[in-house]
Amino acid sequence: MPDDRPIDLSPKVSDEIRTTTCYMCACRCGIRVHLKDGGIRYIEGNPDHPINKGVLCAKGSAGIMHQESPAKLRKPLKRVGPRGSGEFEEIEWDEALGIATGWLSAIRNEDPRKLAFFTGRDQSQSLTAWWASQFGTPNFAAHGGFCSVNMAAGGLYSIGGSFWEFGEPDWEHSRFFMMFGVAEDHDSNPIKIGLSKLRANGAKFVSVNPVRTGYSAIADEWLPITPGSDGLFALSLVHELLSAGKIDKEFLKSYTNAPWLVIDAPGSSSHGLFARDADGKPLVWDQKQAAALPWDSDGVVPDLRETVTLPDGRQAKPVFYLLAEKYLTAEYAPEAVAERTGLPADTIRRIAAEIAEAAFSQTVVIEQPWTDWRGVRHERMVGRPVALHAMRGISAHSNGFHTCRALHLLQMLLGAIDSPGSFRYKPPFPQSAPPPVKPTGKPGQVNPRQPLPGPPLGFVQGPEDLLVGPDGKPQRIDKAFSWENPLSAHGLMHMVITNAWKGDPYPVDTLFLYMANMAWNSAMNTGGTVSMLTDKDPETGEYRIPHVIYSDAFYSETVPYADLVLPDTTYLERWDCISLLDRPIGSAEAAADAIRQPVLTPDRDVRPFQDVLIHLGYRLGLPGMTNEDGSEKFPEGYKQYITQHQRKPGIGPLAGWRGENGDAQGVGAPNPNQLDRYIENGCFWRHDIPEEGHYFKFANQAYLDWAKSMGFMTEAAPVVLQLYVEPLQKFRLAADGHGDVLPPERERERLRRYFDPLPFWYPPLEDETRTADDFPLHAVSQRPMAMYHSWGSQNAWLRQIHGHNVLFVPESLAQELELKADDWVWVESRHGKIKAPTKIMQGVNAKTVWTWNAIGKRAGAWNLDKDAPESTRGFLLNHLIDELLPEQGSGYRYAASDPVTGQAAWYDLRVRIKKAEKPGFEETALKRKAFKRPPGMPRAPETVAYGKKGGKR
Repeated sequence: MPDDRPIDLSPKVSDEIRTTTCYMCACRCGIRVHLKDGGIRYIEGNPDHPINKGVLCAKGSAGIMHQESPAKLRKPLKRVGPRGSGEFEEIEWDEALGIATGWLSAIRNEDPRKLAFFTGRDQSQSLTAWWASQFGTPNFAAHGGFCSVNMAAGGLYSIGGSFWEFGEPDWEHSRFFMMFGVAEDHDSNPIKIGLSKLRANGAKFVSVNPVRTGYSAIADEWLPITPGSDGLFALSLVHELLSAGKIDKEFLKSYTNAPWLVIDAPGSSSHGLFARDADGKPLVWDQKQAAALPWDSDGVVPDLRETVTLPDGRQAKPVFYLLAEKYLTAEYAPEAVAERTGLPADTIRRIAAEIAEAAFSQTVVIEQPWTDWRGVRHERMVGRPVALHAMRGISAHSNGFHTCRALHLLQMLLGAIDSPGSFRYKPPFPQSAPPPVKPTGKPGQVNPRQPLPGPPLGFVQGPEDLLVGPDGKPQRIDKAFSWENPLSAHGLMHMVITNAWKGDPYPVDTLFLYMANMAWNSAMNTGGTVSMLTDKDPETGEYRIPHVIYSDAFYSETVPYADLVLPDTTYLERWDCISLLDRPIGSAEAAADAIRQPVLTPDRDVRPFQDVLIHLGYRLGLPGMTNEDGSEKFPEGYKQYITQHQRKPGIGPLAGWRGENGDAQGVGAPNPNQLDRYIENGCFWRHDIPEEGHYFKFANQAYLDWAKSMGFMTEAAPVVLQLYVEPLQKFRLAADGHGDVLPPERERERLRRYFDPLPFWYPPLEDETRTADDFPLHAVSQRPMAMYHSWGSQNAWLRQIHGHNVLFVPESLAQELELKADDWVWVESRHGKIKAPTKIMQGVNAKTVWTWNAIGKRAGAWNLDKDAPESTRGFLLNHLIDELLPEQGSGYRYAASDPVTGQAAWYDLRVRIKKAEKPGFEETALKRKAFKRPPGMPRAPETVAYGKKGGKR
């Protein structure tokens, strides 16, 4: 009999809906969480949210199974067996906090530098950095040194902003879009929305990437570039554009330092610096008066071409003159770079011609008057519709800083910075290039029981800003802001354990980590890292790193190596703040920030790390967390901190609904009801930029005034785009013996070579340590769209998409080695050797093998079965990557990092592969003893599923 009962097309799936912010990747999309009977029934995108506008990816939807993970930690743990054994006992929070307070107070009373506090991919870095400065240690950084400091520093020193979080393409108006080195895990929903707009508008999309997956698969043209050669390709495009005269000279004269005069006096202490007047203002050569005048003089008409004689007799050249001399040489011609980049010379020429065509023949005009900072009124906004976007693929090389700068150079020459159709800033950017914040931690700035006089991270503008001693010795444990890594704006997280183990430049007492899986996928030289964490001093019998405190929500591979484990909540169980003081979520047309609110109550004895950190600060007597009478300043924890803390008067973690009555935006007194207003508005705040200020923000007076009113700028002053970065030249001068702060002899040649004030290309440092014949292949990893670091790849739903990873091998290489799909190969680098299963692929650079990262797991971690495919077939390239370069004759080994910023050079890896006789990991470092489950963690069910009433079944 047919069932004639009506079908309910809109069944009630929940009895409550709460908004919050996703944390399944770094995108920070708005979500609506459907609850029924106290459990989650469904997670959907929030259609009102400015980031994702309702779009949600597989990761975001799988937040349900993130919450239901059997790997969640359940109670504080104290180690009772050897490190790495997984032998713990459960303790109460009072005992855990007492232990942590005891270790940390002893350090603070003696030498705050003995605390190394490093956080992973947390989204509360404005809090954690402030906490470190209140403690008094300079040894703080987050994951940016792993991932994107080349991107951030390259942009912030050049244009006062950078790709992704500080800017976005003009998806609506671009006619030619180039994407460099972007995998599909970062910024995925906005990029998908944007690409759909590009395709609908008929714009051309060119993807420059060794691997054709994800976004590259839908590109109009894929350029399979050789890893590490992106900067050479970009500078060859510059060569072609200069040769053809396809540059925006008026933009260069008006908004960049192209006309600024550079002193040409080799051997002198001023060589390569800007010529300045008595007030320190850079000079340009004025065509009308035939004289050197301050760049911001009224009516000045600067010349880009002339070599001039200054009033004091010295010679000087405009930046543009030096630029043309450099890039018009045959070194950057397409024929000269074709073999190295893997791109035919004709392709490079054609791409340059297409860029020029889009920029100068398809100009975008918006009928919106605007006034620049000089008071000149422009009747319309005219743009060069060429947009670039880039990410980790170019950043994670040892030449990534100059590669990022080369991309910004290309944009500036076209006039494609914050103009219609190009890259656009997101508030609070642009900032001055570089921003004025400098790192602290010099001798005399670190004192017992005292906070630092400023932040631990910042932007060095010359040797005088380095954190070094009188003998040139680094003052930070990771050697950030030292002569080895001067512009390391995000620190060197990958060097913390190595340097602490060696006691170089000094020993530390406590390593405090949060969300940083340093014993597995967040470490170069994974095996060595584990050995260093477990190594003991033979004279004392104590661990070389005496104390390790670790906080995480899950039983990651790093938990067994901790002495004290502070279990965190999930993102659905806590308050969070996505702050403009940290990593903004806004758009090019509005400032925005957001919160997370707890939508569930933990069913375990866990606490939000932010709450724990603030309470530890009170126990330690840190001034920012303690009232003058000794009472706790934020007894309600992070929730209270978010609304009451002020970084400076009127400026706090959240910019929306400030003031006692909640009627102020950006700047205003704390509002006790601020979080209620956010919740009422879907857990986000957005404030539009005046239409007149939408473009040319670096020089648009309407935007500059608005930014000052919002507290983003102290003065409504223009941001001059920097083709030539003078701070780099100051390091070259120091290497030649000029100045009051001089480098050790060992560092001088490195500084002369790598601190070129104009972008240049050099081979990745790994390529220079051996012949390519020994290890002829590049090896890279990227994250798939359905995963984000360790926590995504233990998710029951997402595991069904990526249960293990394989090594993708180019078809031509597979034929040469007689490989078939699913064969296993030996993969060998100068540092190590592993085995891996393979797949054969056409869409990959012929000299490159690659895999998905963070899917391979150590057996027993994440409460997975010891025979889970992540452990029996999944692997990491990390085991092949050395965090140190080979010594080069001096006996000293530099970090395998960008020599300017210290960025971890993950993607410099060179390997060779050989067909294996049998499958499996038996003979390799990947086959390690399985971890024990910690006490209190039940055995995971054979099947993790989700029932109709909001719980597991």
